[in-house]
Amino acid sequence: MRLLEHLHGALGWLALAALVHPALLLRRRPSAHLAVVLACGLITLAAGGGVLLYPTYREGVKGAVFRHSAQVGLLFERKEHLSFGAVLLAWGGGAGYWTSCKAGDPMAQVLRRFAARAFAVSALLAGVASVCGAVVASVGSF
Repeated sequence: MRLLEHLHGALGWLALAALVHPALLLRRRPSAHLAVVLACGLITLAAGGGVLLYPTYREGVKGAVFRHSAQVGLLFERKEHLSFGAVLLAWGGGAGYWTSCKAGDPMAQVLRRFAARAFAVSALLAGVASVCGAVVASVGSF
């Protein structure tokens, strides 16, 4: 479990960096296929790792974290919500981008602008979630 925990954390930080890339690219360029695929893929992998870890965390670590500090325990709960929002926004940005590839010019520009903003907000949420995760990991681990 410890390896999966470290992998989950590393993927979260890597996903953060990957989310910034399409947010910046789509502001200036109409094409960012690889950046969009990597951003959506990495954040999905990071979230999938969290889903795999959660049952063990709930049974073995959550109680100890809350006993140590209720605030840190609640921080973990916020991390989950922020992560969920980051994944949804990344997939929304990806959907907006891929739709822009098929749309005509005025709509394509609007969709690319939406995608860039969705990736930017997703990166912001992922960054806050990553910091929250690092704080929680410093208190309780597998």
